[in-house]
Amino acid sequence: MIVPRTRSHTMFWTFGGLILALLCLGVSGSQSLYDVQWLPCPFVDEKVHVNEEGHTETKYINREAVLQFGNVGDKPLHPTITFLVTASKVDMRRYLEGTEDKLQCEIRRYSTGGIVMRWPTAGAQDHDVWFTSTIRHSEGLFVITTFLRHATAASAEGQVDYLQWITVNDRDLLTTSAAMVVLTRTPSVEVGFLKEPNLHCQFSVDHKLPNATVEWRLQKHGERNKLFSYSSRTGKSEGSGVAIKAIGAGNASFKLPPTRKNSEGTYICSVMVPPLYGSHDIPLTLSEQPRVSINVGSTLSMILGKDQKLICDAEGYYPLDVNIEWYREAAGGSPTPLFLKNVLYSSHRLHQDGTYSLSAFFYLQPSLEDSGYKYTCRVSHKSLLTPIRKSFSLIVTEPDSTLWYITVIAFIIAMLVILCYMLPQYLAGRKAAKKRF
Repeated sequence: MIVPRTRSHTMFWTFGGLILALLCLGVSGSQSLYDVQWLPCPFVDEKVHVNEEGHTETKYINREAVLQFGNVGDKPLHPTITFLVTASKVDMRRYLEGTEDKLQCEIRRYSTGGIVMRWPTAGAQDHDVWFTSTIRHSEGLFVITTFLRHATAASAEGQVDYLQWITVNDRDLLTTSAAMVVLTRTPSVEVGFLKEPNLHCQFSVDHKLPNATVEWRLQKHGERNKLFSYSSRTGKSEGSGVAIKAIGAGNASFKLPPTRKNSEGTYICSVMVPPLYGSHDIPLTLSEQPRVSINVGSTLSMILGKDQKLICDAEGYYPLDVNIEWYREAAGGSPTPLFLKNVLYSSHRLHQDGTYSLSAFFYLQPSLEDSGYKYTCRVSHKSLLTPIRKSFSLIVTEPDSTLWYITVIAFIIAMLVILCYMLPQYLAGRKAAKKRF
């Protein structure tokens, strides 16, 4: 039976559709990709052999492949290598945001490093083959690594897994199951001083109560220092920064103390559920915008023949590299401003909080033709999307002639007063000299 659509029905479905769309977009406004059927995902294959000197050599081969989501027995949708990801308690699609054109996918083989053990789910075998699928958002919203388990008919014994990789032919269909996901929504972090950023790290496993070990390390200057560790098997933890109660729900995010200069480095979140080990590197950099000022107001009036020291200060910036330039242009702007070459610079000044300051100055002795020009200090720094500019307009005037006349008259009067005072004494002195002779 077909129900006729009335105006009230239309309004109801329109309003309902709007609500559903808002729910799908979520609070952040990002698009859901939970129902995506497939993703292009190149497969980085490996050819491994031991050379004559006993060293292992690996050749990497980029091959065309796709991730396809479905059920056991589904046919491939594309004539390429197809990794069929079947339903499990872990679905990487629930973590995806944005649009498909922003996703960068890559599949690699995964070696268990000689650990031979059965994954604790139904149907798993000791000789299962593992792959990883890493999906990145091109604008840095997230990085997701999924471990894919592929069951083989028989095992190849006697050698470690990377020396006995199964052969994957073009157009092969490999049925897999997502066993574990490790992701971060902060692939890189840039913050200012004295901030407390939260480095996101999350994981999910396809079975309950996994034997998981979570660690955070900081890598800098070639060294790795442990910041935090927790083992669900022993219940013991070291360090701080992670809420232990949240780990049970898969949240291993790390909260930093107030950031300082020595906070910079690469923070590594790792999750180990034997025989799998997943990690994400999160580089953290500090950045502070400069405060820019000049030592004059918006208009500078000068008298012809005088000079003025003009100073542009950039203060409180980090990191060190900053560029300060002075230029001038005609009133109303100029397509080709003139950059000044007689600019001098102070040395970089380091402050106690780790930020820097720098000054750029020059001496201005203008002519009447310079009047009306605008002088600008431009400061560029990596923390700025656009340079900061501070400007003043120059007005040059001739000396006041009235003042000059007053000065000359005053000089003449002073000389006359001196003459009137000194002349009688001079004449009296000559008369006295004549009397002695």
